[in-house]
Amino acid sequence: MEEQLKQLEQEALAKIEAAANLKELNEVRVAYLGKKGPITDLLKGMGKLSAEERPKMGALVNNVRENVTAVLETKVVVLEEAAIAEKLASESIDVTLPGREVKVGNRHPLTRVIEEIEDLFIGMGYEIAEGPEVEKDYYNFEALNLPKGHPARDMQDSFYISEEILLRTHTSPVQARTMEAKKGESIRIICPGKVFRRDNDDATHSHQFMQIEGLVIGENIRMSDLKGTLDTLAKKMFGADREIRLRPSFFPFTEPSVEMDISCFKCGGAGCNVCKSTGWIEILGAGMVHPNVLEMAGYDPKKVSGFAFGIGAERIAMLKYGVDDIRHFYTSDTRFLSQFERTEA
Repeated sequence: MEEQLKQLEQEALAKIEAAANLKELNEVRVAYLGKKGPITDLLKGMGKLSAEERPKMGALVNNVRENVTAVLETKVVVLEEAAIAEKLASESIDVTLPGREVKVGNRHPLTRVIEEIEDLFIGMGYEIAEGPEVEKDYYNFEALNLPKGHPARDMQDSFYISEEILLRTHTSPVQARTMEAKKGESIRIICPGKVFRRDNDDATHSHQFMQIEGLVIGENIRMSDLKGTLDTLAKKMFGADREIRLRPSFFPFTEPSVEMDISCFKCGGAGCNVCKSTGWIEILGAGMVHPNVLEMAGYDPKKVSGFAFGIGAERIAMLKYGVDDIRHFYTSDTRFLSQFERTEA
């Protein structure tokens, strides 16, 4: 066995010396030091030796294994250094070339608008509330004072999955669910999210769009609170010199209801193509929460009141960035999106 050990050691050392790269060296390691290698086999066969021979042969086998391992590790270092030197030689860099401009990705324009509005309302003490896009008819309509057969449902013709399940037509169901969950407590939330309606896609309409709604419920909430909130929103999004006006309107879930216009940021009210020569731009709908809606959610309309508003993120983005077609936000055209990118050297 001793002669066999010396022969194995010489063979292993010769093959280590002959290895031209790390792959060949690893093959030698596995062949001689692996679990199925001859040196390991010799260690397994120690049980067949006598008690006197076992310690001596054990020491010899360990010495051979340690010697082969040490030489192999030295060879690894040599080959690694050679590989690095070869790679550096083949991948030399001309440090005199100017640096390349690196494009840095940026947020989608709709994401920018939504986050800007979220930041504003979080600073005013609001919370962000979310809900399912596949919604129950009850939360989408009935809990918002739109019973089955109500003609106002036609204005929000949607995609129905069944008679009682549909893709939500606004984020108002989030308000209904929040009121139900709060069980009479005060509420101050905004609800951003995707909504769906059966509209024909054109420059100003889409079968899906992003909506941001707000809801405040508590004691002594007045129309003046709503106006002040909307005035703050208009000035944040379109400039401190913007003025707002509220026009009477109708929504089943608010009473009274209003449409809000802002003074045209392009012409300052003189009249232009953006405001259609009126000096005003329609932005959103709002109103005081209807008593029926409060009652269905478990609130006493004699003790509490509230206001709600809804705004389309695309509408804000189109006006803010001068976009003339809502479809640009969804076609993933890099020529359009690159206008919102930043570049850094």
